[in-house]
Amino acid sequence: MRYHAPSREAVDPAVFDRMPLTAWREYAALLGGAAWPSIEELNHHLPAGMMQRFVAQTPALLADGLHYEQRIAERGEIATREGNWHDLLNALVWLRYPALKQLLNQRQMAEIARMGPKLRSRAQYAMTHFDEGGVIVEVRDPELLALWDAHDWHGLLWCHRQAWLDGSIRLELFGHALLEHALSPDKLLVGKALVFASAGHVRPVSARCVEAMLSGRLLQDPQELRPLPLSGIPGWHADNAEEAFHRSTVCYQPRRAGREYPPVFPQPG
Repeated sequence: MRYHAPSREAVDPAVFDRMPLTAWREYAALLGGAAWPSIEELNHHLPAGMMQRFVAQTPALLADGLHYEQRIAERGEIATREGNWHDLLNALVWLRYPALKQLLNQRQMAEIARMGPKLRSRAQYAMTHFDEGGVIVEVRDPELLALWDAHDWHGLLWCHRQAWLDGSIRLELFGHALLEHALSPDKLLVGKALVFASAGHVRPVSARCVEAMLSGRLLQDPQELRPLPLSGIPGWHADNAEEAFHRSTVCYQPRRAGREYPPVFPQPG
């Protein structure tokens, strides 16, 4: 069933004080203000050097017949529906991660040129899944990765609860659909994760993701993406402070028979 976000007036302001939306507090005025931000307000927040601009998605704009990705690539225009949570949150991801968004656009355009406008490749599905529900994760302890690969959610998210607080696992949320679902506090969030081995420093893992994208060895197939029940992470759901949550919650799914995950990045060249 398709998710319908609550109206702006119906959103509980408390959701902006919980993960994941609290991590986007620099855009609090755009998210929590009484009125929807205008296209001009969004463009006012563009980072230095970003060539793309947000434009209102109107019937006149769509009459050009261009694909959404093509309009970005050829005109630098990011079609954005005004008064729409999904598009507003997509805009915020553009503001925070412009390099990664631009790379996805370039890759999508290359796949459209290769496949044509009606067919979609495995790489296109992978990029779309990541764009909507992506999480970029850095793991320091191989034991934690083994638990994750086995879908031992109780072990990963309860027995090793401290790992999510002490930096053993670092996470950046990229998918704007996840942010939209977080507007409903009862939603159980599950991300699609790209996983990197710890590099032993505080450099953002999103920067490492950009480098891996440039190498061409990333997001070639949806099977690269590991499911991650975000609602089990400390602070992400009101009920996960109790062990019972980690025994019975419906977002904790067992690993399918035969399901294997690729090695974490970096990989040998």
